[in-house]
Amino acid sequence: MFDQQVTFLYTADLTRSAAFYGETLGLPLALDQGACQIFRTSRDGFIGVCQCAEGTNVRPDGIIVTLVSADVDGWYERLTAQGVTIEAPPSENEKFNIYQFFLRDPDGYQLEIQRFQDPDWPAPA
Repeated sequence: MFDQQVTFLYTADLTRSAAFYGETLGLPLALDQGACQIFRTSRDGFIGVCQCAEGTNVRPDGIIVTLVSADVDGWYERLTAQGVTIEAPPSENEKFNIYQFFLRDPDGYQLEIQRFQDPDWPAPA
């Protein structure tokens, strides 16, 4: 098993994306590498946003970053109060036994905030 996990997302505007993850989502900055800023999502999980190299395009299709929280409704209220566009209100997904909603970050990456309803899902360490 690995010790930690980092998901890196490329951005066209590092300042804008860092503000979204740091201020809008309220994630603490774990490391500022200049062209990449890495935010802590949990004890051992991180999201890094990195400035695209010139001539490189941001390609958010096919990626979903899922943030797991017991307080899905609280996140929905917090983000809508900040003017974040939510794709739909939180809902039960019976197929996967989760409670969830989706939004997009400033570069178009799809984020999912969800709670696993299955008691077999491992609790946070």
